[in-house]
Amino acid sequence: MKWNPFNTSVGLALGGGAAKGIAHIGVLKAFEEEQVKISCLSGTSIGALVAAYYAFGKSADDILKLGEQLSFKRMTSFNLIKMGGLFTTDQIRTMIHRDLGDVSIESANIPLAICTTDIISGEQVVFEKGNLADAVCASVAVPGIFVPVKVDGRTLVDGGIVENVPVSLLEDLGAGIIVGIDLNGVKKYPEPSGMIDVLSNAVDICMDLKTRDQLKCADIVVSLDLTHYSRSDNTHCIDKLVLEGYKPMKTKIRKLLWFKRANIVRYLFKVLREIIPLKIPELIKNRVKSTLPSIKFK
Repeated sequence: MKWNPFNTSVGLALGGGAAKGIAHIGVLKAFEEEQVKISCLSGTSIGALVAAYYAFGKSADDILKLGEQLSFKRMTSFNLIKMGGLFTTDQIRTMIHRDLGDVSIESANIPLAICTTDIISGEQVVFEKGNLADAVCASVAVPGIFVPVKVDGRTLVDGGIVENVPVSLLEDLGAGIIVGIDLNGVKKYPEPSGMIDVLSNAVDICMDLKTRDQLKCADIVVSLDLTHYSRSDNTHCIDKLVLEGYKPMKTKIRKLLWFKRANIVRYLFKVLREIIPLKIPELIKNRVKSTLPSIKFK
């Protein structure tokens, strides 16, 4: 719970979803059109990549130009040497270096947090500083498909295992109002068209129940029905997928603007909701959640 009723800064969490992440561009476009400032960003997997570009000054239109590259085939390199996966994230690293440079997360224009998972300890590893390409490549490294990324002695993989829509990271970055974008916001899954889709569906099913619980701490959630889009390649329908994020976010921004105006009222309501006797178990549950393992690079 956020205890500052005067803090109306907006934090945006972009969730994982592979090639469906093109929808995040539409979300950013809606914020730009409504001139709502994003004060901080967090991302997991493809959400980490899009958040990184936006945090380092790329506009929604700039990122849209990269849309044709946001497919599995174009973003991967087949691996014959390294252990732990069929593909490497070398192509993603090259793209980041080309477009943003070999930069550190702490030099971003907008405060940024990237969610990854330590595949050995099971801990959530959050990057708020350090090499941007290392963090993003780790966050997109789906276990079994991509080779894990080694950072500071840790073996890191896709952050979606622990938090697919990383709303919990935004409060530490200073957000007063938290917005979460869930690319897997429905309870059904697409017919797989290949090995990647089969594995992705399996991962999604495992993660989604946890995600729904984690999103309860967000103030606004945009859950997108992207069932009919592929996780591996949507380059033939980029404009349509961008609209899938744009239209719901435009609608939700009206609620966001009301939140900014009525934040003190919302704060008082939250206080009452937390302290009434019927909510004591919820307080205990939140305290237990806060003790779960998480490592941050600050």
